[in-house]
Amino acid sequence: MQNYHLNNRPNREITSEADIQEILKNGKYTVISMCRDNEPYIVTLSYGYDEGSSTLYFHCAKKGLKLDFLEANPNVCATVIEDGGYVTDHCEHNFRTAVFWGNMSIVSDLDEKRHGLAILVKHLESSPNAVQRLVLKSEEYYSKMEILKLEITQIHAKAGK
Repeated sequence: MQNYHLNNRPNREITSEADIQEILKNGKYTVISMCRDNEPYIVTLSYGYDEGSSTLYFHCAKKGLKLDFLEANPNVCATVIEDGGYVTDHCEHNFRTAVFWGNMSIVSDLDEKRHGLAILVKHLESSPNAVQRLVLKSEEYYSKMEILKLEITQIHAKAGK
């Protein structure tokens, strides 16, 4: 499955590591597919990208379907799409997309939870310091949520125009 989405159009493959990282840095949400007992599940989540470790961080409630799926099977596949829009009268679409595979886990260490949420806030917010001062000041805040970590093990990207 390594190059499944490139078989028909190899000329669209993005091979530059910098371009692939740019897609992940520019994105705000990812669509994640999961599976347990031959039952598929897909969820869209906002994320923070830690480029130094090729890791995405998410936050969620302490209970939920995605956590049930991750407990059964931590292997996931996800995508981030940079949508440049449909090109009228050309039957084309401007886009860049990264498809990646990895292992997703619940972060239990408080320091890593802080790190993950700081990455998430920095990635999504235009004024991350203001948000961090408002909501990220106590350990109690972290005890009310889960921080998820997706370690990317394989990634491919392509573009269309």
